[in-house]
Formats: sequence, structure tokens, C-alpha cells
Amino acid sequence: MMRLKITSMKFINNNLVIVVLLLTSIVFGQTKKVKVDGVVAVVGDYVVLDSDIDLEIIQLKAQGVDTKNITRCELFGKQLEDKLYAHQAIQDSIVVTDVEVYDYMGQQIDAMVEQVGSIDKVIAFYKKKNEEDFRSYFFDIIKMNKLTSQMQKKIIDDVEITPEEVRSFFKEIPEDEIPVFGAEVEVAQIIIKPIISEEEKNKAIDKLKSIRTDVLENGSSFFSKAVLFSEDPGSSSNGGFYKMNRKTAFVKEFKDVAFSLAEGEISEPFETDFGYHIILVEKIKGQEVELRHILISPKVTTQAMKDAKVKIDEIRERITKGDISFADAAKSSSDQKETRNNGGVLLNPRTMEPRFDLTKMDPSLYNQISNFTVGQISMPILDEEQGKGKFYKLITVNNKTEEHKAEFANDYLKIKELALTDKKIKAIAEWTEEKIKETYISINKDYKDCEFANNWLKK
Repeated sequence: MMRLKITSMKFINNNLVIVVLLLTSIVFGQTKKVKVDGVVAVVGDYVVLDSDIDLEIIQLKAQGVDTKNITRCELFGKQLEDKLYAHQAIQDSIVVTDVEVYDYMGQQIDAMVEQVGSIDKVIAFYKKKNEEDFRSYFFDIIKMNKLTSQMQKKIIDDVEITPEEVRSFFKEIPEDEIPVFGAEVEVAQIIIKPIISEEEKNKAIDKLKSIRTDVLENGSSFFSKAVLFSEDPGSSSNGGFYKMNRKTAFVKEFKDVAFSLAEGEISEPFETDFGYHIILVEKIKGQEVELRHILISPKVTTQAMKDAKVKIDEIRERITKGDISFADAAKSSSDQKETRNNGGVLLNPRTMEPRFDLTKMDPSLYNQISNFTVGQISMPILDEEQGKGKFYKLITVNNKTEEHKAEFANDYLKIKELALTDKKIKAIAEWTEEKIKETYISINKDYKDCEFANNWLKK
């Protein structure tokens, strides 16, 4: 039964949140007239339409997912689960506010538009009459998904696992099913950035001040100035436009300025890791701000790059001679504040641990260290981070673990995670079984031959 549940959801777990939202369709309430023949199930206050499943299949194919081994019964089962979660969330008085939904909806629609090119293409894909019709439809999708996720969170929030439970879980795994963990490495780096001269910084600031004055005193278009001068590739073509709230993933300095301005106000130039900015706030809607900004990055001179190369060459020579350890050199000289105090050790963004699975590493990093032995130090590498310019770095491998069968002592944390996940799955299964018994569920005869992971047919 567990295998069927996992299979039915595996294609969802590997996609972005936006894709998950796109894969679910919902009809709220019972006030609207629906074609009776299209209703394939009722779960509490929610209905499932046959067209919902059709739409999921179309959307999966559009995402490049091979649907040959995904059955309508599996998709139908996922629909039933989502409706049960959402229905029970309402019964448990879980609140999802309209403001919260609208904020999130704006972000997701912006992302979709960026992916496909225009809102009209999004509307056409969903066969909606107009943008208003689509937004109403999408509002319901997001609301149900938020209710679903909050209900799931409530179910598993208090699930914990003891060391003894981890041990028992591992002992119960059949010998031929013990998981194999891939090769892992611990990587450290030292980054040396070219020093930007005060002259170049002042040039960027002065340019932004000139633009600001031209807009405020001469009525020039901020939109046009952003198109012409902004160095932000993500927004310059759209006149520097962004919509954001305090949870939006912008750097702190940018958000601090954005939320300090009144409507129509233009900030003075300010600095972030990306360069210097000015912001124009166009609208404030509750916790959401609509703004335009212009980014100008100070230029890095050829001499600054040469100086950075000399510095990193010197650091490498000191390390190879044994005058200083790699970790101490990182602490004293690296320009990467996120890793400097940890001796340059990189954290895996997926796990926030200092170990990287070689099969799941960023390809560029993998190519740089895949053939390294422990302790080997790279030659200086010229690299570039989008929006932050070029820099030099040294890389080393601190530790390397080859592919192996799971061992309780050495792989305890990974085994613990597997055990905790298993316990959460069981908690959800128990909850689902209980709520199915308590909830009104009606399933169309066309789907009564499905083999469900859960007892939807109440046999």
C-alpha cells in the first residue's frame, strides 16, 4: 500500500511549488451548476471532476513527465487525498486568509508569466475567458493547496523519533533492501574578490543620483531609465518592476529600503552585494509593495583582477608550503562571509550539512572536484556569480566517502531521516484511514475498480 502512495506522488515531489499548484484543479462549494456526468467523486464539501484528471495528465506531459506508468487511478487517488485534507482543514478551523492567498498567487502568476512569456498564454493554456476568470480559478487552487499543506503539517508536526526507534527501524530492513548511500564529499573554498575602487563606486552612485534628479525634477520616466540603464537582467526589460512582500527572497538591504518608502518616493542610492540601487515605490497594497528599481554595478578594473589573482596565488603557495592550513587561510583571507568562519566549508543547500552527494551536486562544482583526492588543492579558478561579478577561488576536498551500504554508526543521521519519514508516512496513513471513516465520500462507478492505497470505497 505504501508503494502505491509513493508512486502516485513521485512525479510531484521533484518539481517546483508552482508546478505542484498547476497540477491540482478544484471546484469549491456546491452553489455552481456542474455537469452531473463530470462529477467522479465527492469528498466532504469538495467534488472531483473527470476533467480534473484530464487536466493533470495534460499538464504532466507539458512538463515533460513520462505518463505511461501513471494511471488515472493514481491521479484520482491523489485528488481524493487533497480534497480530504482540505475538507478536514476547514473542519479543524485551520484559517487561510484571502490576503495570504492573494500575496502568494501574485508571486506564482508572475513566475508563470516569466516562464511562458505572457499572461495571455497562461490564460489560453487553461482555456479561461479572461484574466479575471483565470485569477478566480487560480485563487481556489492556491487556497485548497494551502489548506492541504497546513493540514498535512498539523498531522506530522508533533511526530518525533527516538534513537531506539531509529535502531529498530534499521534492524527491520531486510538485508537485500538496506539502502546504498552514494559517494559523498566535504568541500571547502577560499574566495578572493577584486577590490572595487572608490572611484568606480562613486561613478555608480553619481549616475543613480543623476537619474533620480532627472525623474524628480524633470519628470523623466523611471520605467525608461530602468530599461536604458539598469543592470538587473531579471527586471530591466520590464522597467525594473518587482512585486514583493517581506517573505519574498530579496536581500535584506533591498527589503529594508523598499519597506521604508512611501508611495511615489524614490530612495537615495544604496548598496547591496549586487551593486548600487535606487527604488521607486509605485503601490503599497497591505503587506505587498509594487516597485521599480535601477541597479548599477561598479566596474571592476583590469588591475583589480590582476591584484586578486596575485593575492590568491600567494595564499595557495602558503598553504602548499605548510605555512598555514586551508581552514585558517579561509578564516583570515576569504571574501565569502558565509563560509569564512567555518574554515571555508560549504553547506549542502538541500540538507544544510557539509556533505555533498556526488550524484546530486551542482554540475559546475562536480566538474571542479570530481577527480580530487582528499587534501588536494585546486589551482586558482576564475569564477563568476550572476549579478555579483567575477572572482578567484581555491577549492579543496576535506573528506570523501565512497558509495556504500548503509551502516548504522556511520550513517546514523541519514538513517534517522529515513526512519522519521517512515513514521510520518504511517501517521498520515493512520489519520487518513480514520478520517475516511468519518467523512462523506461518494465515488463514481467508473472508478470503483481502482486499487487505492487508501480505503476510499469503504469496503
